[in-house]
Amino acid sequence: MINPHGGRLINRVIDNEEEKKYILEKQKFLPKIILNEYHLSDLEMIATGAFSPLEGFMNSKDYNSVLENMRLSNGIVWSMPITLDIKKEDNIKEGDEVVLCDHENNFLGIIEIEEKYEYDKRKEVMSVYKTDDEKHPAVSKVFSQGEFYIAGKIKLISLPKHKDFLEYRLSPKQTREIFEKKGWTKIVAFQTRNPIHRAHEYILKCALEIVDGLFLHPIVGKTKQDDIPAEVRMKCYEVLIEKYFPKDRVVLSVNPAYMRYGGPREAILHAIVRKNYGCTHIIIGRDHAGVGNYYGPYDAQKIFTEFKPEELEITPLFFENAFYCMKCESMATDKTCPHNEQDRISLSGTKVRQMLAEQKILPPEFTRPEIADILIKYSKTKFTDYKI
Repeated sequence: MINPHGGRLINRVIDNEEEKKYILEKQKFLPKIILNEYHLSDLEMIATGAFSPLEGFMNSKDYNSVLENMRLSNGIVWSMPITLDIKKEDNIKEGDEVVLCDHENNFLGIIEIEEKYEYDKRKEVMSVYKTDDEKHPAVSKVFSQGEFYIAGKIKLISLPKHKDFLEYRLSPKQTREIFEKKGWTKIVAFQTRNPIHRAHEYILKCALEIVDGLFLHPIVGKTKQDDIPAEVRMKCYEVLIEKYFPKDRVVLSVNPAYMRYGGPREAILHAIVRKNYGCTHIIIGRDHAGVGNYYGPYDAQKIFTEFKPEELEITPLFFENAFYCMKCESMATDKTCPHNEQDRISLSGTKVRQMLAEQKILPPEFTRPEIADILIKYSKTKFTDYKI
């Protein structure tokens, strides 16, 4: 099986009962940070090994190396900062041990403060997102953060609590065990923050022809307000697997990360994360992890040429934008179809949302009727009280 990034799968959840008892007692006397949903997401990704080789939030040396070189200070490829911000008035200093709690004040663990440092927000967003336009959701997030980052290893007593998708919340250790039990040696990962449609299905089935299994791994952390909610997207996956895929060749799990909308750099991060989950291949399609017009349609594919294959190990599978061709009478891409634009059915996310808002049926050439039914039912709720 493919090695985790950096060679070792990290686990920062304490399983030693004596150590747990010691930390639970000690935490009563320590300063505390209430983590927001972005922090909690990163905390879980670090603790379970999804962000291997990270053992905590980045120090300034790693942070600046990532911004400038897309590598940790030890040379390992890493494309996006993983940081914990605090405000000027927070009374936290280097050398402190600090309690980490969720928004309901549940104790999760502690962080040992290795470093507290100021950072340049504009430098960060220009380096990572190639823009300082606050209409970009990640740029807006960075500019609203506290003035300092704190760095250090984490030790968790428990992972952040969830009420949804409990059967699908698999750690990298668990997915690796599943893949091994199935005898899979070549596993392709796929993710989208959008509801799955026929173009996605076409790409997935093409990839399945050359691997042993498919790992569907949609992001269920924070996304943009106008993105389709995770509950709806997961129901679409369940229906599609049930009716249109060989169930013994698919594993569905949720990714607790949040969307950074970082385009090319986030594509690299997504590849590293799926490598940690045990995948040998990852599908990188048109405008992977993009938003608006901040990135070129295939920039997320081109960025992989900046690294040697052995540095990432996971193999990207690049796909063109897929569509239904009325003359071919099948799904196709520009690589396989010679016909004109007017012969093709391909809907943008904006067009899909518009059709759903107007209660229009999505064409069967674009999406399966079962998926269309789910999306129509969801659209009628106007983003509230959605029930399947």
